[in-house]
Amino acid sequence: MLIDFPVPRFWVDYDKEADVLYISLQRPQKATNTKMTDEGILLRYSGDRLVGITILDASARS
Repeated sequence: MLIDFPVPRFWVDYDKEADVLYISLQRPQKATNTKMTDEGILLRYSGDRLVGITILDASARS
């Protein structure tokens, strides 16, 4: 899956215990809506604006 990031700067955090990668497209904030892709990637929105991406089982992805 190729993701075209809508912003030039973003923040990345990795939780090794949970094996989850968090990508925030703005300063981390609460999402008002979340959609899961078929690949198990969570797209987090605040209103209609994509504000973050959460990747489950991150170490198993290439």
